[in-house]
Amino acid sequence: MTANPSHKGVEYWTKRISDQEMPALCSTVRDLERLAKDDVSSLSLLGRSVMHDNALTSRILRVANSAIYNKGINQVSTVSRAAVVLGFDTIRNICLTARLLSSLLENHNLSDSVFQRLLKLMGQSFHAAMIARMMLNDRDESLREEVFIATLLYRIGESAFWSMGGDLADALDAKLLNTENSVDQLNLIRSELGTSFNQLTQGIARSWGLGDTLLKALNNPDERMPEIRCIFLADKLAESIAQPQLDPQGFQKRLQQGADMLGIKVEEFNQRLIRCNKVTHQLAIDYGAKALVDYIPNTEKVFEKLDAPQPETLLREANLSVQLTKLRELTGFAINKTDFNQVMQTALEGIFSGVGVDRCGVLLLTPNRKMLQPRVVMGDDAETMKTTFVIELTDHQSIFAQCIELKQPQWVQQAQTLESSKITNSADHLSREGFLIAPLMVNTKVLGVFYADRHASLRRFDQTDFDAFTHFSQLANVCFSVAMK
Repeated sequence: MTANPSHKGVEYWTKRISDQEMPALCSTVRDLERLAKDDVSSLSLLGRSVMHDNALTSRILRVANSAIYNKGINQVSTVSRAAVVLGFDTIRNICLTARLLSSLLENHNLSDSVFQRLLKLMGQSFHAAMIARMMLNDRDESLREEVFIATLLYRIGESAFWSMGGDLADALDAKLLNTENSVDQLNLIRSELGTSFNQLTQGIARSWGLGDTLLKALNNPDERMPEIRCIFLADKLAESIAQPQLDPQGFQKRLQQGADMLGIKVEEFNQRLIRCNKVTHQLAIDYGAKALVDYIPNTEKVFEKLDAPQPETLLREANLSVQLTKLRELTGFAINKTDFNQVMQTALEGIFSGVGVDRCGVLLLTPNRKMLQPRVVMGDDAETMKTTFVIELTDHQSIFAQCIELKQPQWVQQAQTLESSKITNSADHLSREGFLIAPLMVNTKVLGVFYADRHASLRRFDQTDFDAFTHFSQLANVCFSVAMK
């Protein structure tokens, strides 16, 4: 093991995984991609490329003859015949999936804890791929297969790392098990590896030639293209279903998004998810990956957890009296030097109860200024927001990066604006009805941002709300500058 792996970053880990840890899988992927570009000889080459691997051939044929692919067609007995009947792209992707699952599942050099983590992650990814395929049921088969593979590989960087095993994997696994806060977990991974799992997936996708669809889904998951949005949403649905403690509000939100995307009622979408879950279990067995079934929870039982009545959301309307009170307090802080935390708390109280929002908070820049993470939050689902609300500043054109660079408040008014704001994975946390952000500054240096939305009540802001939010943030910044003198 290299002495200082955290100094290596994404290029080091991509090369190591490709050349040392998973060279067979890397070679298979690249071979299959080359075959896809050779229309004349692709079928015979594909047959020859797997004919010496009896286990792989057996799995490909078992899947090709499964209910999901072989709809009333006579059983096929050769890979070449399967490619003729089902299409080359379909068989190529079945081959890739089979190779991926066997490469990861047959690693016997892992500790029990790391192997359990890998199985859970693989089960989640396989389930997500099936959900994505189901959501594109009315599209052509080639697109469905492309999206299936992209969703299956959406977390390949993380899967590949854990499949390596070794002292570093064991040590990181132990630290993550003792770290519940997801923000701290993300920072821990970056500290240990010098990169994030998402960036590692991007590195592998480029190195192995995994296609534009996967890269687009990783770089801009909130893209309005149905197939890209579908990958992101399927991944989140599978993640929600796999959680030991279900987040009812978050899960309901995903279900509604899925139903809206398909243009059906949420009840029908739920039934499709249940049917998809059953097919997923059977297909995992057909792929020779029966071990994954225990890590793909029964979706029907998950829905039973949603039956309990949810508390009604309290609507906080704008309150001018509270605004005036809190602005007076901040004015006093600007005159008399006051503690940084007290200024922050008072400003957030004014935004929360005065402007009338569902949740608000202060997100501070990390030391390397590549992420924003929560410092103080208020409102609905505050505890979840504290642990999950991380904004990655990978795109300098994103609305958060622009807020910091221009040092100006920003008002994202609705979902369409959000989709064009290049916010990458962070878009998962944001309100589709719009949100407000403003720079948190000491003198001329930006330390973070104020954030506010009406996420739970699905209400939108107006100009008066934005003006009041801006007033609070600007007056707080004056107080911060006084406090730091």
